[in-house]
Amino acid sequence: MKKRAKWSGILLSTVLVGSLLLSACGSQGSAPAAGGQAAGDGGKKDFTYAMSGVYKPFSFKENGQLTGFDVEIGQALAEKMGMNAVPITNPFETIIPGLDAKKYDAVIGSLTVTPERQKAVLFTNPYYRSGSQIFVQEGNTTIKTKEDLKGKKIGVVKASNYLDWAKKLTDEDKITQYDSDITALLDLPTGRLDAVITDQVVGLRFIKEGGGKVIDVGEPLSFDEQAIAVRLGDQEAVERINKALDEIVKDGTYEKISQKWFGRNILQKQ
Repeated sequence: MKKRAKWSGILLSTVLVGSLLLSACGSQGSAPAAGGQAAGDGGKKDFTYAMSGVYKPFSFKENGQLTGFDVEIGQALAEKMGMNAVPITNPFETIIPGLDAKKYDAVIGSLTVTPERQKAVLFTNPYYRSGSQIFVQEGNTTIKTKEDLKGKKIGVVKASNYLDWAKKLTDEDKITQYDSDITALLDLPTGRLDAVITDQVVGLRFIKEGGGKVIDVGEPLSFDEQAIAVRLGDQEAVERINKALDEIVKDGTYEKISQKWFGRNILQKQ
């Protein structure tokens, strides 16, 4: 009986050790916390950066893979910083709270620099420049300038600076908020909207790709600078990212990525 108990104890110990080993193996590859250590990548730290994932051509899913301008800029910056690029999607309306909660290290998600946002995050140098633009259905002759938007139905992305513009230009009950600019633009021909306010680059790319019978009208409402956001107090991260951004601009990496997605350099003022 003692001999059998001894062997049973050995077997039990073996099973427990095996289970622990399997458990340890299974934990590899799970998403690390912001700034965490990457598994199996030579000990590089992860550079986790967030975007909406529904803002084509900046970030979107294609064949199940996250791609776009913001994704590739983040990858280029991570390489310069000697880090492992980990793009993450997060709803745009909660993207800053997610940063504050340390779900990721930075936001590379077309955040326009505004005084209000500067109270909540630290911004790097601009990584592209664009403008807020009005788009309407082709053939619409009633909207030619921003003054014509009074009382009109406007579509915008949630929690965006375009929403702020819409509130200035029409009644709040006339505003429809969307998760994606593309969804809003696709709604123009349905008659549910009279106009969409979005990023000039996004709208022009939508038109170029044949997304619908949509045109831009009037002068841009603003000329905006988009920057990468990090948590308040993390000046070291700002300096590190700025250095990497400067390097990819100087060595032509930025130009190559920008030309691929837009056919021009969107950091330069047009």
